[in-house]
Amino acid sequence: MSAPAPSQPVRVDAEPVARQDEVLTGEALAFVAELHRRFTPRRDELLAARAGRRAEIARTATLDFLPQTAGVRDGDWQVAPCPPALMDRRVEITGPTDRRMTVNALNSGARVWLADFEDASAPTWENVIAGQLNLTDAYQRRIDFTDDRGKSYALRPAEETATVVMRPRGWHLDERHLTVDGRAVPGALVDFGLYFLRNARLLLDLGRGPYFYLAKTESHLEARLWNDVFVFAQEWCGVPQGSIRATVLIETITAAYEMEEILYELRDHASGLNAGRWDYLFSLVKNFRDGGERFVLPDRNAVTMTAPFMRAYTELLVRTCHKRGAHAVGGMAAFIPNRRDPEANETALDKVRADKDREAADGFDGSWVAHPDLVPVAQASFDAVLGDRPHQKDRLREDVNVKAADLIAIDSLDARPTGEGLRNAVQVGIRYIEAWLRGLGAVAIFGLMEDAATAEISRSQIWQWVNADVVLEDGLRVTPELVREIAAGDLAAIREEAGAEAFAAGRWQEAHDLLLRVALDEEYTTFLTLPAYELLD
Repeated sequence: MSAPAPSQPVRVDAEPVARQDEVLTGEALAFVAELHRRFTPRRDELLAARAGRRAEIARTATLDFLPQTAGVRDGDWQVAPCPPALMDRRVEITGPTDRRMTVNALNSGARVWLADFEDASAPTWENVIAGQLNLTDAYQRRIDFTDDRGKSYALRPAEETATVVMRPRGWHLDERHLTVDGRAVPGALVDFGLYFLRNARLLLDLGRGPYFYLAKTESHLEARLWNDVFVFAQEWCGVPQGSIRATVLIETITAAYEMEEILYELRDHASGLNAGRWDYLFSLVKNFRDGGERFVLPDRNAVTMTAPFMRAYTELLVRTCHKRGAHAVGGMAAFIPNRRDPEANETALDKVRADKDREAADGFDGSWVAHPDLVPVAQASFDAVLGDRPHQKDRLREDVNVKAADLIAIDSLDARPTGEGLRNAVQVGIRYIEAWLRGLGAVAIFGLMEDAATAEISRSQIWQWVNADVVLEDGLRVTPELVREIAAGDLAAIREEAGAEAFAAGRWQEAHDLLLRVALDEEYTTFLTLPAYELLD
């Protein structure tokens, strides 16, 4: 009998997908393995620190700016100068990295495309690998797409295409299909490592660069970890230090208290901050979910950006960015144009227009949209304020004076949870999870483009309302039984509308069961995508 083969320190445990070998070269696997060995232990410590901070919030029901970093906030420093390709960011389009979206986003007329491996992408192995291939194919101009009707799409000339800012997964989610020394590699390091190794030099040769959005950051220490990853990666690949530029999403309540510190840690690589409004609401609920009635959020759609605590957050972000020479990028316009219903379409466009007009007037340098039809709407709002200028960093917003308590003054909003809001949370949760389990991360539901962040709000609000013993405007108390009744009714309606065969072909029952699990379990699940990932093919 022959001796057993020695175990390999780097292991790919997935059914091979098309062109996988182009991505998972020996050099790429070695690079990802080195990233994992150097930085995953610190990632683990920082995830533990998140839990410790959450426990402190549960005890005190408050947050404050950090006294130990006052010197950073008071210091005289600026982030690195902005590279030309990121100077003008007045409209950014977001979306997953499938082949069709890659072509359409690059051709959309937006200045930037957020190429998303995170909330808008369900991390199937096929999506992880195909996304890497699609981006490199686009840079090498060997990508096209033909839809089901036979219509072909090809890239416009390079000077007319959007600059790509790639978003790797957050620190919390591992990539179970790639292990090093018997441990799954953090998805963030897989996405970043494969992309950087394949494209950094190519992008620099094209006059652009390896640009990143950093998701779900919760502290300046997590930003410091990313900065150390960047320094190491540039050295390993022989790329000049400072080639990387990162825009950090301020989409957690804890990060909102550390905006300046986050920019400071990344100052040689920082490009800006983004107001990630949907995950921000999720983070508020998650962190203050047991803080009592004054922290109960009303229906998601009732929490507009004019709510006092949301306005404090966005104004502080603009002031912080411009004080430090960074771009302030506004939030998502999730409304989807409806080409078949002119009246509904105009209503959606009006809402987007009002949102972007407000952001431009407040000093933001650009903003997000989720659909190509919204690019000209957002651009008009920013053109009206910017004119020929690439940004408005000269607006320092010294009139803004946000206190720590302002960011968590949820009870300043005069709105309460409603029965309609509860039903919508259940319906969006079931529909989004079902699509996610089929590998879709960005899904049109009830006229809005939903992603993992909005699903997180839905299930977190259900959990909060149940545990806070909320009474709705119609007198009904939010109980587990009521939630189960609404979910069962929605599932029955979906089955009737879709038909038995189509219903059986979907993953509706699993989605229903998972939503109830993460919305009703006594112990709150930190991220919906963690148990969902275990069900993903």
